[in-house]
Amino acid sequence: MLNETPTLAPDGLPYRLLTLRNHAGMVVTLMDWGATLLSARVPMPDGGVRETLLGCASPEQYVNQAAYLGASVGRYANRIAKSCFELDGVRYPLLSSQGENQLHGGPEGFDKRRWQIAQQNDREVLLTLDSSDGDQGFPGTLSASAHFSLTDDNRVAIEYRATVDKPCPVNMTNHAYFNLDGHQCDVRQHKLQMLADEYLPVDEMGIPQQGLKPVSGNSFDFRNVKTIARDFLSDDDQRKVKGYDHAFLLQAKGDIHQPAAQVWSADEKLQMTVYTTAPALQFYSGNYLGGTPAREHDEYRDWQGLALESEFLPDSPNHPEWPQPDCILRPGEEYMSLTEYHFIPH
Repeated sequence: MLNETPTLAPDGLPYRLLTLRNHAGMVVTLMDWGATLLSARVPMPDGGVRETLLGCASPEQYVNQAAYLGASVGRYANRIAKSCFELDGVRYPLLSSQGENQLHGGPEGFDKRRWQIAQQNDREVLLTLDSSDGDQGFPGTLSASAHFSLTDDNRVAIEYRATVDKPCPVNMTNHAYFNLDGHQCDVRQHKLQMLADEYLPVDEMGIPQQGLKPVSGNSFDFRNVKTIARDFLSDDDQRKVKGYDHAFLLQAKGDIHQPAAQVWSADEKLQMTVYTTAPALQFYSGNYLGGTPAREHDEYRDWQGLALESEFLPDSPNHPEWPQPDCILRPGEEYMSLTEYHFIPH
């Protein structure tokens, strides 16, 4: 469990922990720093409880890890190549955070900010954040909100909204890592179904170098349920990034009522179904988790958690030709992305 002794965040103020509970006995914990999901504990039919999220032992450890555990990331999740994009004839250089590229909104992205608590009760929390003109290189002032809620049927819903006063690419997501076995172990024994016909190959830095490719006939075909380990590292697209770290263009096309992906624990006693309005899921098999501080034992190892990040395709500001909604948010419009993680014990 988290150490709830007050500790100070980088801004000199205490972290604020927030707890959601439902009638089924599920408990979700988050904090205002980074609008970060800390814990999601699911009651099991045998009377036990399963922790489904990777996390640190105390809030201050989150500041010193580079895996974005449970964090809300923005303004732009995933990568922007060479840390720049052109919009309406103007070139915008961004602050880089992974080599020459920008990852997850820059070196001081939304995961490294204190969000304001606008509303909270046992079932929901609304957090808000303002990002000034030029923040990490992005144009315009942006106002964002993150709404977390827990239903009685064990759905954790995360809704991000944003408005801007200048046109700007916006792509927010939560970077939760899941391990449905409930303890530190290899997540590649999980079973996965990804309802996607195409994926986006990337180079060694995670940057797309070509267009979308069909999943049919290769290791990226998760349309039928299979163990993650089955085709792991079996082709060059995986070997470039030490596993899966790729965006999948979803069949659901933004329909929140259609499953985007399903995951089962190794013992098949816990299932998680993902629904999202986002066009794509980034499936990351935790290839570089090694050394990240862990809640239970000293450190996580590679491949002990998986992320399914709901978002636009990576580097979308530089690829307006891709078959998805426009990632550019303009004044007078509202960005909205809703994702639900539905936990189903068996």
